[in-house]
Amino acid sequence: SLWLHIPRCVSRRATVMTQGAAMKEQPNRPTWSRQIEFTLAGIGCAVGLGNVWRFPYLCFRSGGGAFLVPYLFMLLVLGIPLLYMELTVGQYTRRGPVHALAIVCPLLKGVGMASVAISFIMCTYYNIVITWALYYLFSSFQAPLPWQNCNNTWNTANCTNHATNSSYSSTVNTCKIHTHTHTHTHLQCSREKYKMLEQTSGVNETGVIRWELFLILLLAWILIYFCIFKGVKSTGKVVYFTALFPYVTLIALLINNAQLPGAVDGITFFIVPEWDKLLSVEVWVNAAAQIFNSIGIGFGSLLAMSSYNSFNNNVLKDTLTIAIINSLTSILAGFVIFSAFGYMSYLQGIPISDLAVDGPGLVYVVYPQAFASMPVSQLWAVLFFFMLLCLGLDSEFAMVEVLVTSLMDEFYQTLIKFFRRKELFVLAICGFAFLLGIPCVMQVGIYVFQLMDHYTAIVSIMFLAFFEVIAICWSYGGKRLSDNLQEMTGKRANIFFRACWLVVAPVLITVILIFSIIQFKPARYEDYVFPPWAQGVGWVIALASIIWIPLGAIHTLWVLPGSFRQLVSFFCNDKPTITLCTVNTPQTITFL
Repeated sequence: SLWLHIPRCVSRRATVMTQGAAMKEQPNRPTWSRQIEFTLAGIGCAVGLGNVWRFPYLCFRSGGGAFLVPYLFMLLVLGIPLLYMELTVGQYTRRGPVHALAIVCPLLKGVGMASVAISFIMCTYYNIVITWALYYLFSSFQAPLPWQNCNNTWNTANCTNHATNSSYSSTVNTCKIHTHTHTHTHLQCSREKYKMLEQTSGVNETGVIRWELFLILLLAWILIYFCIFKGVKSTGKVVYFTALFPYVTLIALLINNAQLPGAVDGITFFIVPEWDKLLSVEVWVNAAAQIFNSIGIGFGSLLAMSSYNSFNNNVLKDTLTIAIINSLTSILAGFVIFSAFGYMSYLQGIPISDLAVDGPGLVYVVYPQAFASMPVSQLWAVLFFFMLLCLGLDSEFAMVEVLVTSLMDEFYQTLIKFFRRKELFVLAICGFAFLLGIPCVMQVGIYVFQLMDHYTAIVSIMFLAFFEVIAICWSYGGKRLSDNLQEMTGKRANIFFRACWLVVAPVLITVILIFSIIQFKPARYEDYVFPPWAQGVGWVIALASIIWIPLGAIHTLWVLPGSFRQLVSFFCNDKPTITLCTVNTPQTITFL
């Protein structure tokens, strides 16, 4: 394998750079003011909307409490070891994903470029989720709540109010809900529907810009900018609130929900396992995928943020804190959501298993319906959507930071010369991403969002994760990671982590990738199937990140000195040498 064993004989903080590469050392690279700020930022990055909707949804369809068995197993053998790996690489190299991967495995340096590409693509449309949260947040200040009855201009003619069993409210709107989220959810007891936001009949009709969403999208990017424009110095202060407030809200919602009729039935449905579900391979693969996507392995976000750690920081402590709190948050959200399911089941007089639950519609459709008949419904709606805003902001911080960190690492002198200040460069990034997000606030926006989300978050990330594991776990190797850890913390990785890096993680990622390919389904929204040309656009979006992996390998082979015969000798382990340099002095390194 092609990898670099890089000694640091000059300084522990010296950054290794290949000759001719533009890896300019940033003067006085910033670090987190306090280490707790990185921990909170890492928790905020890992804990997102997926904890609130995807985890309960997977439990709902995977046997309730039985899903916790494969989930916790995958956390132990996949989530924690791979997070430990990423934080170690980021902290040791003190670089973003592009240069970090170029250092540990030059042949697969394109993995780092792909991480930056996928993070930028995701940040352009993920901010739409924040926009929706703000839209619902502002709507929640109305009395009654807009979705509480059918007296709205956007209701369809067959929208009706139905009597309920609730002593809190005499009526509740039990319509089938078509919203702006990328999936839909409906209540089985009623087939009526209403539209919260107008949308066209398909991707072939663009419609017009929804100006209220356009302005809210602009507001969302302004919030993002003022939270990150000073880098880790400003982000570190914001996360004290955005990372902690969601827990206050979740606990308050759980206390409130537990007192509602039917809540106990919902919680019982959540914790009582259906053991026969464990015989399904899909349940185990879904558990691994949930751990993988929730923690954010492969996106480069946590790797980039760990590059601002002090060199001797205890990586293992941060790893365990972030991973365990992330999973506990998912379980806490499960109790909150399933207690609401029990309440909705009581209101509608149907079994919990008959409630149709599908993805993020859970937080934008099913749960808002539960608010409609709760006491002080406006208060709970405001708290809930403000919590979603905080969860979304933390994840968006991390995705934008990946791009900013990587470009500043590569083109620091050029960017500072052109923009004069880093703050202006961050403003340009946010402005450009805002412009790219405008199609998502048009009437066709839901289809654009669904297409981008399907081919980025589902297709691209699995390929990216596979090659990252190959680059770091196999090419660079667990032994070298252990050496790096010993240099930073004085302790090597134990045999459990080395076994996970070398055997368990690569095997599991390979299985998930193969299963994803076998089970792949084209993008769709509700019953609408995207036409072939739109599916083609989706694959172009996917390739926009994946393509950097082979391009990076080709570039590495192209710039290596010597003839083709010498390159063949290179890969046959003849141990050629190449001169590298640290910040101060050159040194010769052997490729092993």
